[in-house]
Amino acid sequence: MPTLEQNLKHIVDLGIESLFKKINRGIEKESLRVDPDGALAMTPHPAALGSALTNPGITTDYCEAQLEFVSPVSTDIDELTNFLTDAHHFTYQNIDDEKLWVNSMPCILYSEESIPIARFGSSNVGHMKEVYRLGLGHRYGRLMQTISGIHYNFSLPDEFWHHYLEKDKDAVTKDDISDQYMKLIRNFHRHTWLLFYLFGASPSVCKTFLKGHKHNLEEYAGNSFYAPYATSLRMSDLGYSNDAQSSIKVCYNEIENFTDSLTTAMNTPHSEYQDIGVKVDGKYQQLNANLLQIENEFYGSIRPKRVAKSGERPSHALIERGVEYIEVRCMDLNPYVPIGIDQETIVFLDMFLLYCLFEDSPEMTAEETHKYTENNQRAVMRGREPGLMLKRNGKELTLKSWAEQIIESMQSIAEMLDSIHFTRRYTQVLELQSEKIADADLTPSGEILNDVKHNYSSFFDFAITQARQHEHFFKHLVQNSNSKKQFERQAAESIAKQKEIEESDTLSFDEYLAHYFAR
Repeated sequence: MPTLEQNLKHIVDLGIESLFKKINRGIEKESLRVDPDGALAMTPHPAALGSALTNPGITTDYCEAQLEFVSPVSTDIDELTNFLTDAHHFTYQNIDDEKLWVNSMPCILYSEESIPIARFGSSNVGHMKEVYRLGLGHRYGRLMQTISGIHYNFSLPDEFWHHYLEKDKDAVTKDDISDQYMKLIRNFHRHTWLLFYLFGASPSVCKTFLKGHKHNLEEYAGNSFYAPYATSLRMSDLGYSNDAQSSIKVCYNEIENFTDSLTTAMNTPHSEYQDIGVKVDGKYQQLNANLLQIENEFYGSIRPKRVAKSGERPSHALIERGVEYIEVRCMDLNPYVPIGIDQETIVFLDMFLLYCLFEDSPEMTAEETHKYTENNQRAVMRGREPGLMLKRNGKELTLKSWAEQIIESMQSIAEMLDSIHFTRRYTQVLELQSEKIADADLTPSGEILNDVKHNYSSFFDFAITQARQHEHFFKHLVQNSNSKKQFERQAAESIAKQKEIEESDTLSFDEYLAHYFAR
């Protein structure tokens, strides 16, 4: 298989490196609304923000208080961050004295039952979304679902694939492109630990999150728990974990392997979920009693994606039309950045994903899959530990030395991107990451713990202070009047669209579900 350097040389020889200017990006950013005291807001989704079902830019995720900001697809990094800034500004004008929680891990949560599941109206599709979330609550607990993060969507233009795969006479097929994205995904899994180290920002949690749960964390700064060298507790067994899901053996060697894995899980009954019941006393408790209710229930750090048609199953869309983009799901919110992610992180993600794409990516065995999972758990719980060892090709080496090797390999990608953008930005971002590898205190997780230790009475005190600072920033930001009008127009249009969907339903909910799962 060609090496990274050979693939990059091939791109230069073809003269297509400028097509990297057309990388398509999108960001989905989740944040909890909290009251002035930092407790989860009990208020409904603000009407001024539009319909959570149909507003393309501002919606909700699991619970009614969990906002999700969804950027349009863009080739311009400035456009992405400007949208998120404008969306946050607009939101702050419409949530009274509430604030947006700045951390991935939630804080003041009184009980599972007190967390209100998101509502999407009376339509069949809205009711399905609500029942799905009700099922998630039964299966994994509502507290876990309040964890928030950044999802980063990435794709290369079709024009690039046409030239890169040298299909001048024959059109590039969906399978050709899907194979390339699956290569990227395999290498991503091999190296996810690097993202946890460099950008993990959840080394501590409030005690209320772990109330009644067994753990090995240490008490820290009053009402907090932490692991001394943790980077991202969000991605540890304390966050997105479930014994039932660990039994799902997902294969990333081909797109058919991946979809078959999920399809099998969606058709395999699970005894614990059967005990919950599907329809109890005439009310749905979950969509079904299988290992997965639907594909989105699978908690992967990265997913192959294709925009599905109305009512279409995601796995069907992937098989029929191939992978359209990949979704990175493992990024924590950065509490020091008002919109949760900065441009330097986006720049690095672009380079990292290109590295994963063009580096040799052999198919993965079950044994290797187990090893990368172990590496990831070491990184999230002990990533900043001096001399931490990871496993690679049957041998052990330090996280630091492996990270340095990856950054060095990425240098040629940075130079290529600097050249086509007439900048040194990409090289400078790599230099910043090298500094974090050399000094773990410079990582977000290291900065947070040091900040709490020296400047705050608790993790909560740190987080609520950051939330208040971000609130002040957005409420005193001068917003473009056109942007405000656009958000207001989208909100009004979304409410009208939800009403239209509700009025057009002709099937009962039972019939709707039967039709959906029969597709």
